[in-house]
Amino acid sequence: MPDADADAPEQIHWQGRFITAKQRGRWEYVSRARGIRAAVILAIDEEDQVILVEQYRVPLGRACIELPAGLIGDHDGNADEDPMAAAARELEEETGYAAARMENLGEFWSSPGMVTESFTLLRAHGLTRVGPGGGTEGENITVHRVPRAGIADFIADRRARGDAIDVKLLLLLAPGMTR
Repeated sequence: MPDADADAPEQIHWQGRFITAKQRGRWEYVSRARGIRAAVILAIDEEDQVILVEQYRVPLGRACIELPAGLIGDHDGNADEDPMAAAARELEEETGYAAARMENLGEFWSSPGMVTESFTLLRAHGLTRVGPGGGTEGENITVHRVPRAGIADFIADRRARGDAIDVKLLLLLAPGMTR
């Protein structure tokens, strides 16, 4: 059943290079500018170690533990970028790992009551360390290799230190949370 505001005209209140603040009826929300989406990478190496990244996030005011990720089509003239190509680029840039193969696990929405942003979740297979990672200039990304069996303890430790934990890490916690 559609919401009463579904047919209301969409108003743009503010638009920047990467985000747009909008309103439709009673709903206020944010979307990515220019149709940009995100690629999120689940990378688990041959030793059953999950590759995670840590990065300071200004909106949170603290470091956040996350799956490697990046924007698809955020470079000028590349709006039709393939999610797998973006994921491969971002994985290497952020973590220093290259994947022999990317598997598309589907499209998901980050916070559908507030943000129109979707992300494509990709599983990286056949990881090879090809560089140091750390992201592009100014990103200051720290790479973590965490045993999959110890992911809950790692996240609990990082939370106790005051780090933010990206909701997408529930993907790795869910089996233990639903027992």
